Amino acid sequence: MTLGVGITRAEDALDQLTEMTADVAPISLEEYQARVAKAQQLMQTHGIDAMYLNAGTNLEYFTGLKWYASERLVGALILQEGPVYLIAPAFEEGSLTQAMKLPLQSLLWEEHEAPTDTLLDFLDTELGNDYQLAIDESTAYSIVAKLEKRKPAHSICDAVVVTAECRMHKSAAELKLIQTAMDMTLKVHQAVGSMLHEGIAASEVKAFIHEAHKRVGAPGSFFCIVLFGQATAYPHGVNYDQNLQKNDWVLIDTGCKLHGYHSDITRTYAFGTPTDAQREFWDHERALQQAAFDAAKPGVTCEAVDQAVRDELKRLNLAADYKLPGVPHRTGHGIGMDLHEWPYLVGGDTTQLAPGMCFSNEPMVINPEQFGVRLEDHFYITAEGAKWFTQPSESVDNPFNL
Repeated sequence: MTLGVGITRAEDALDQLTEMTADVAPISLEEYQARVAKAQQLMQTHGIDAMYLNAGTNLEYFTGLKWYASERLVGALILQEGPVYLIAPAFEEGSLTQAMKLPLQSLLWEEHEAPTDTLLDFLDTELGNDYQLAIDESTAYSIVAKLEKRKPAHSICDAVVVTAECRMHKSAAELKLIQTAMDMTLKVHQAVGSMLHEGIAASEVKAFIHEAHKRVGAPGSFFCIVLFGQATAYPHGVNYDQNLQKNDWVLIDTGCKLHGYHSDITRTYAFGTPTDAQREFWDHERALQQAAFDAAKPGVTCEAVDQAVRDELKRLNLAADYKLPGVPHRTGHGIGMDLHEWPYLVGGDTTQLAPGMCFSNEPMVINPEQFGVRLEDHFYITAEGAKWFTQPSESVDNPFNL
């Protein structure tokens, strides 16, 4: 049996987990203020006079206001200087005000009014008729279309040049939150491996993982993939429940959120004895993961990190160009307040790695119709090079480094 797998009861595994969030705090008001100031500097650099942030991650990132996107427009407006403005239905002002982290000045609209007119009337008053308006990339097209009825298309642009540039460079506070969330999920992985037993359903494992994340201090699992046997050959799983059998191949991919920041870790191992092919592909996966890590240095492009994986695939006599047997998808994604965010370790992404950038490292290798191996750990870039958030698995026989 794989080391640390199938050695205890679920109840005992849960009882061994403890709260892990005592040493971390939410993002401070001062950091939100610094984020807005950086955005305003970037807006000046790019000739953007105003930036609209729709309800969602970007609104939360810059203001701390967590609100859902719906048919009622809720968002924020940032100008090149001065305060941030909240655009919202008048009847929601009380709820929004109590949820604010960064104080916002209100631009309210009534139910019978068009909120895009409220936004543009304000901008016309403040900036005149000739200005560049950047729109949060997550904004629904229905909102953009209404803006374009009054503003020529050339005066509206994508805010990603500001939002991505701010968000992809994590601060020390952000790195600490991500580090703690990763540590929490790694403990959960160890716990779930220990309680696996023959016959357990994948749905039961998911329920355990959700409760385990609560025990370490998260609201629960943000997502969870549990696959057995041949189903591990499908990166994002199957739509039916499974029951664990002796010597099954196991893939578990899960994560949580801590004060708005994600964890995301995958482990693959045998519930019993791995086959020779499984051992070989597990070793391939670990070599591919290491190739990506070794290539990740400040100034190197994202696509060059992915290419290092393609070069290693050739050395291993596997398909190198997103074909099988090999790695059918990108090497990794950025992570932060969104589970997947910029930049991406994939061909075509020429973003240069820089300190504070955080990435998943998961070049999943698949033996088609048989099984897959995904080992997913994350790293962040420092001035000296890449640094792991969590240490990769030691071996197929010791996936939790026990």
